[in-house]
Amino acid sequence: MTTRSARRNRRSTRTLQVAAVGAAALLALSACSSSDDKADSSDTTKSSSSSSPKLSGTVTVFAAASLKESFTALGQQFEKDHPGTKVTFSFGGSDSLAASITGGAPADVFAAASPKTMAIVTDKGDAATAPATFVRNQLEIATLPGNPHKVASLKDLTKSGLKVVLCDKTVPCGAAAQKALDASKLKLTPVSYEQDVKSALTKVELKEADAAVVYKTDVKAAGDKVEGVEFPESADAINDYPIALLKDAPSTAAAKAFIALVQSADGQKVLTDAGFLKPTS
Repeated sequence: MTTRSARRNRRSTRTLQVAAVGAAALLALSACSSSDDKADSSDTTKSSSSSSPKLSGTVTVFAAASLKESFTALGQQFEKDHPGTKVTFSFGGSDSLAASITGGAPADVFAAASPKTMAIVTDKGDAATAPATFVRNQLEIATLPGNPHKVASLKDLTKSGLKVVLCDKTVPCGAAAQKALDASKLKLTPVSYEQDVKSALTKVELKEADAAVVYKTDVKAAGDKVEGVEFPESADAINDYPIALLKDAPSTAAAKAFIALVQSADGQKVLTDAGFLKPTS
């Protein structure tokens, strides 16, 4: 009995050993399969990533002066996201920029401060895509710090002896200011008409003028160099800002990607943080 029992015990032990070896082998195979699956997945991801076209070249953007701070920030972000690219800007009055484009100046993107100035380009057939409104902007009065002349309304700008600067009527900010003045039945003779909104603001910053009608975004960008005064008539003179890819753009792919950045959630955050309004749906 003892011998038979011993033999049974030895057989049981061998059976357990074989089972253990088999289980270990199965685990090893499973691990290899999992590792291979991960490797295949990794290879697929790498292949997919490498198939995405790499952007290169210089994107030349003609943009309204009021976009200077926000577009400069977006240009830096674009270059960081796409190594090997460069974004150069020409900021100024939208009408002057439009005239340069129709005159043959090489550029990839045009961002105007009004549909009217964009139309100068589209009417000549110089846009490769239909313009899309990406932000809106509203007027505000910029005064000297502390508002020493107690300007509280658009009508206050007509006070005798007050030196006021406006943008030229051909520039979007000037056209909007004139629209607000006409709606209020006010007549204002400025000490100067400036060719873009930044030039009008600079007159106040340098204390060469007591006040200027500019955009909210420009007042915000100036910080404590000026003080902003809102006026209700500005709600009736809000400008839509359209953007378009230009015909014969030297860097088409990169230009499209820059426009996409401007219209993206990240781009919109930069713009709204600067004081721009979101486009109406």
